[in-house]
Amino acid sequence: MKRLLCTALTALVLVGAVSASAAQQRSSGLTLTPGVLNIGMEIGYPPFEYLDTDGKTPIGFDVQMAKALAAKLGLTLNLIDTAWDGIFAGVDTSRYDCIISAVTITEERLQRHNFTKPYIGNAQVMVLRKDSGITARTPQETSGLGVSYQAETTSDIFMANLAAQGVNFTPYEYDKVLNCFDELKLGRVDVIICDSLVAFDYTRAEDSPFEVVWEGTADETFGICLKKGNDALTAALDKALDELFADGTMRNISIEVFGRDMVSSVRN
Repeated sequence: MKRLLCTALTALVLVGAVSASAAQQRSSGLTLTPGVLNIGMEIGYPPFEYLDTDGKTPIGFDVQMAKALAAKLGLTLNLIDTAWDGIFAGVDTSRYDCIISAVTITEERLQRHNFTKPYIGNAQVMVLRKDSGITARTPQETSGLGVSYQAETTSDIFMANLAAQGVNFTPYEYDKVLNCFDELKLGRVDVIICDSLVAFDYTRAEDSPFEVVWEGTADETFGICLKKGNDALTAALDKALDELFADGTMRNISIEVFGRDMVSSVRN
């Protein structure tokens, strides 16, 4: 995904600012501004966070989730549009309370920041043309088929592992995933293996020629990122997330944005 770690140089420059802001964090209670949940977000990554057609209104999955979380916590929501290359520095220096911006949870980031439980997973999916007549419904059944995927991605690794296990498909590797869909539409390949969060854009429309016939276990998850040691707000957000999953809000947001339930698997 697009989410890159901050550089060590930036971290060194900000040490003094981080220390100076610690007292502010402690003195403000649960959030930096009493009664307000300030969220850092790079508003330019559809379908998670982007601007509506008016060019002003933030919309997307993360935006809707942020609104629901603020409501659960009884707080006013304030979205702070932030360039990605400075987004982690912003939470470290208490410019905002947390980051909700399709942030992948990684071991490196867990060492530097607090994270909530994951709220959505990205999995490998298998895509066919609706009119293909192909009966295979899992990647393990693709022997004899032409399988396309983007090179040097998790899809590439996934199919390489299947090949090593004896699944005898013909590989078609492309530099861009959009080429896979172009080739499938033209009938030059039989199957696409790609990320679920990519496939959504190509399959959600009723007149789409494509369909997802298999979805694997989520192997990449997104979470809410907070300043290291901000345990009180982390716990509060986790509790609010649990409630949004339990009452069906998260599932409903997913269906509205993605056209399908892409969240429940991270809590199973």
